[in-house]
Amino acid sequence: MDVDLRFFATFREAVGQKNITRAFDDGLTIGDLLAALESEFDGLEGELLDDTGDIRPQLSVLKNGREVLHIDGTATELDDGDTVSVFPPVAGG
Repeated sequence: MDVDLRFFATFREAVGQKNITRAFDDGLTIGDLLAALESEFDGLEGELLDDTGDIRPQLSVLKNGREVLHIDGTATELDDGDTVSVFPPVAGG
């Protein structure tokens, strides 16, 4: 299955582009995807998942525009054609 990935701010810099599409086996979860991205891109290593495998605090990960923490978190399953957006923590005021 193909998953479209969108990266923002410092994550875009780490990946080198805003949008990419990757092919994965069926049954992929958000946790699997984030772990794969940390392995593939040096600049993302340790930035997406904490030591327990949960999404790092202050990170926003959206599946088709919906925050995955409000679905099933890292257990959220992905389907062919889904779009996953990954936003780093935002500071400011």
